[in-house]
Amino acid sequence: MGQGKCGGMGWAVRLGLAGLLAATAPSTRAADLPIVDAHLHYSADAWDFLPPGDAIGILRAAGIRRALVSSSSDDGTQKLHAAAPDLIVPALRPYRRRGELGTWMHDPTIIPHLEDRLARFRYVGIGEFHVYGADADLPVVRRLVELARQHGLFLHAHSDAAAVERLFRQDPAARILWAHAGFDAPGNVRAMLERHPNLWCDLAFRSDHARDGRVDPEWRAVFEAFPDRFMVGTDTFAPERWHYVGRHAAWSREWLSGLPADLAERIAWRNADALFGAFPAGRGQ
Repeated sequence: MGQGKCGGMGWAVRLGLAGLLAATAPSTRAADLPIVDAHLHYSADAWDFLPPGDAIGILRAAGIRRALVSSSSDDGTQKLHAAAPDLIVPALRPYRRRGELGTWMHDPTIIPHLEDRLARFRYVGIGEFHVYGADADLPVVRRLVELARQHGLFLHAHSDAAAVERLFRQDPAARILWAHAGFDAPGNVRAMLERHPNLWCDLAFRSDHARDGRVDPEWRAVFEAFPDRFMVGTDTFAPERWHYVGRHAAWSREWLSGLPADLAERIAWRNADALFGAFPAGRGQ
């Protein structure tokens, strides 16, 4: 992906964003269902492309009432939280910069970085981090799990089922938000939820659960069996993904409208609110 920097075309990007905000503003009917977005990033390559105020504007125009944000580096999360402490719920990503996604679990210098940030700022979780299979048992990952336990934080894990199992073996009382529901099939997700009462799933960047505005029957069965365990998310893994926040919120409301009202509300915002808790607005450092 490109860096998304607008340089001398900054004015044009601003105009484009203004149009985007107008185009994605929710209708009165859509605004009836608030959304808590449980998977957003505001990493360094987005800062020039999309200043904090513009990012916050996109979230508010989309009817997002709270947003779980992590970033590479964490400075991006802190920028957004400072701009809108009522809206941004910070999570601490291990990555200090782009390019550490596949190396962080082998790098012991990640640990003092995490310890420093945890001493300076408040968070609800650690992640989103990427780890698969036996790598979840590496010393750096084990220490990350310990830090989450010590600070009362959940883990936001982009992992396969094998890694999630290993994380729970390290701390059976851990709370884990499984990013993208592991990109796994609904039957396998169901089996994981049956085994682990402290496992939640975000549905970011996957569309197999709903097609043409209709909920897939297999997924619907899992949602109904575990109504308290799912939440929506956009995943702004690249700067240009911010353009889809409003569209994604509208699409989420569309397919959620096919579910019973209580279940739709739980997936749209109540489950995320329950997991995030009453994060203290305005308390950063």
